Amino acid sequence: MSLNHTGLNISIQNDTSTSYSFFDFVQKPIEIYVFIDPLCPECWSLEPYLKKLSIDFGRFFTIRPIISGHLNTLNKDQFDKPRKLKDIWEKTAKRTGMSCDGDLWIENPISFPWIASLAIKAAELQGKKAGRVFLRKVQENVFLNKQNISDEDVLIKCAEEAKLDISEFRNDLYSTSAKKALQCDLKLTQEMEVDYIPTIVFFNQLVEEQGIKISGLYPYDIYVRVLKEILQKDPIPSEKPPLEDFLAFYGTVGNKEISVVYDWTLSKTEREMKKLQLRQKVKRIPVKYGSFWQYI
Repeated sequence: MSLNHTGLNISIQNDTSTSYSFFDFVQKPIEIYVFIDPLCPECWSLEPYLKKLSIDFGRFFTIRPIISGHLNTLNKDQFDKPRKLKDIWEKTAKRTGMSCDGDLWIENPISFPWIASLAIKAAELQGKKAGRVFLRKVQENVFLNKQNISDEDVLIKCAEEAKLDISEFRNDLYSTSAKKALQCDLKLTQEMEVDYIPTIVFFNQLVEEQGIKISGLYPYDIYVRVLKEILQKDPIPSEKPPLEDFLAFYGTVGNKEISVVYDWTLSKTEREMKKLQLRQKVKRIPVKYGSFWQYI
């Protein structure tokens, strides 16, 4: 499969768009493959941009997470060097604003990271939405709560938080179906020549053209440019949902995610969240970097 890296010179045509809520689910022309690893801090740091892209332009695309294995910072050698992994996580947290508590690698290191990847594919057997919610819960537990997500009890907790069918999840966890699904993701990673995570590939399903691939973490406007290029038009961003609706939909979010989605400064986000905290709508989650909130 041939892929093009995006340039910055993009031809744009204007159009008008209808209003859209991120609660709507319809057939959409664009499919976005997001190649990630649940233990990659840069993949975790991509979350604010994926949320904003979904809210602004989600009427045009569906997101398909692809579990890609340890392609860069999480190779096998570094799993034997917890101090190095701790430093990578902490530097990423400071740079991106998405908390990654590197103390995990000193206090509660993850011995078998592939189990978490397998669990995500098992969750997806209950539906794409279930798989994405479970993936988020895995990320929250590892980056915020310093949980060993290769521990089956922790994975069951993630499944409960994602409201999966626990009996079905237990049966699927080490099933042939989950293993085959993971192998398909790894094969797709190779076929698309993805050698760094996160990588995003945009495809227009309505025309037979090459996809556009972006490797690494970039500012939000780059993803918007690529989306406009592949749509060949300049869509109007959808109206943003009220803050409480956003929080209720996602459950647990960070200040960085709120700031990116609503185009607020971190100080404005903190003020708005404190107002909701006083109204007992949210509770602050203690994390090492920044602030995260849970909707009550």
